[in-house]
Amino acid sequence: MKFLGNVLATVVGIFVFLMLFVFGIIIIVTIFSGDTEIVEVKSNSVIELNLEHIKNDYAGKYKDPWMTILSDGEKVGLTDIINAIEKAKTDNDIKGISILNDESSLGIAQRKSLRDALEDFKKSGKFVMAYANSYSQKEYYLNSVANTVYLNPVGDLDFKGLSAEIMFFKDFQDKTGVKMEVIRHGKYKSAVEPFLENKMSDANREQTLALLNAVWSSVTNDISKSRNVSVAKLNEIASGLLARTPEMAKAQKLVDVVAYEDVYHNAIKKALKVDKDDDYNKISVMDYARKVATTSKTLETKDKIAIIYAQGEIKSGEGDVNVIGEGSMRRSLKEAREDKNVKAIVLRINSPGGNALTSDLIWREIELTKKVKPVVVSMGNYAASGGYYIACNANKIFAENSTITGSIGVFGILPNFTQLATKIGLHSEQVKTNENAAEYSPFLPLDEKFKAVTLEGVEHIYKTFVTHVAEGRKMTFAQVDAIAQGRVWAGSEAVKIGLVDKIGSMDDAVHEAAALAKVKKYNTQNYPEFEKDINDILEHLPFAKSKENFIKEELGEETFKIMEQIKRVQSQKGIQAMMPFEITIQ
Repeated sequence: MKFLGNVLATVVGIFVFLMLFVFGIIIIVTIFSGDTEIVEVKSNSVIELNLEHIKNDYAGKYKDPWMTILSDGEKVGLTDIINAIEKAKTDNDIKGISILNDESSLGIAQRKSLRDALEDFKKSGKFVMAYANSYSQKEYYLNSVANTVYLNPVGDLDFKGLSAEIMFFKDFQDKTGVKMEVIRHGKYKSAVEPFLENKMSDANREQTLALLNAVWSSVTNDISKSRNVSVAKLNEIASGLLARTPEMAKAQKLVDVVAYEDVYHNAIKKALKVDKDDDYNKISVMDYARKVATTSKTLETKDKIAIIYAQGEIKSGEGDVNVIGEGSMRRSLKEAREDKNVKAIVLRINSPGGNALTSDLIWREIELTKKVKPVVVSMGNYAASGGYYIACNANKIFAENSTITGSIGVFGILPNFTQLATKIGLHSEQVKTNENAAEYSPFLPLDEKFKAVTLEGVEHIYKTFVTHVAEGRKMTFAQVDAIAQGRVWAGSEAVKIGLVDKIGSMDDAVHEAAALAKVKKYNTQNYPEFEKDINDILEHLPFAKSKENFIKEELGEETFKIMEQIKRVQSQKGIQAMMPFEITIQ
């Protein structure tokens, strides 16, 4: 036995040594091959706008430098890209921007911000050119800003209007015996509707159509200005699918040139006055953004505007670049509030909402901060439900026309397996000293008294939510309640009903914050800095995600997304202030 024990100890020791060795090699390679490379911008260069790896406005940073080194991702956010484009306007080495077969996961409001930056770049007299083998509708929205739009002769252009599809699980629950018990407030609160019905309610259909129309109006207005095609004509093209082939797209003036990619590159060479037989100088926007971020000069002033990024679903805990956690958010607000050099704060929100308690804790921190210095909100793709909760008490609120906001409502959801348990022969009973001593059990039918108490909690949070909005927006409870009930609004509509102050970009919000603080010269400082430990580092290593990648590969992307949606709903704890449905705009 002692011999076997020694053998086992030796094997374990070797395994641990190998793991530490590999881990050490990864760290050393990362350190010495990471960001030490000097990015050179050659004269007469073109920026290639590849946004494949850009998802968030903010790429994130960490208090622990080791976490910064080992974290995944490109360490570049959309804000860095926009700052780089701003810098490129006055960079004599940059002559233009090329958008070549770009595909990204950016939302409509993010694309709007990027389009505005490209429009401003064109005012310098430098060119923006775009080429694609095929244009999806969302990519065309961005690419249409170019001076010249190219399309492959055997490609296509998707331009047909917007739609949203919602999946319903009521029959699935009946057949499997897995039921989601729902307790909600708000006739528009359709986040839980898929578990209650087999079809869309009239209230949900009403808000969805209104939202899509508002977003589509914003998209077509931007394309109309860039392409000099009327909105009425664009709607005619969309309804009739009149731009589906390259020749049709050119005839409708949605593209300028139908040609292969070599023709596109020759056109860039001509603009740069480079011989056709020579290559022209290119630099990726990621590299250029990194260079700008590390070499940009700061103004000679101590005054700062803090930009605090709130990205993702709202949950308890520390949070990260994809999750709004109370830890990082409250700490960031407190640090910015207590920093004498920070004169105002911009809260950049891109969130569909989440945990109601966490939303309220962040709201309270903003309330404390607002008493010391101005707080201005800038809304991205979403600032809905809990995302609006943490925005409602700001001094000023900015949104894009296509921002999805509002959704002032709350719900509770409890998974119940009673029917399933009965089917497979499982039975459960409770013994208790007092009437309400037992916790909720997913293996027993939902007790009506427990349901009543939970509904009371939902109603209390809803009233608190509406009261916060009423006080923050200087409205009556009745006025907010009339536009609440969980209904979502596009930014263009939200400004009309008082939920938003102005339509504008994050830059507009920063300028407003500076004006409220009465400062003219200032630098910006990004928050949060996340606090992570070794376990978080390990989660970011490639092998930590192998199970997820395997499942995704076996099930396929669409099936995996459905599974993740169900899993996320089942994992939500406590009462939720959450967006009414997931919408992917195509």
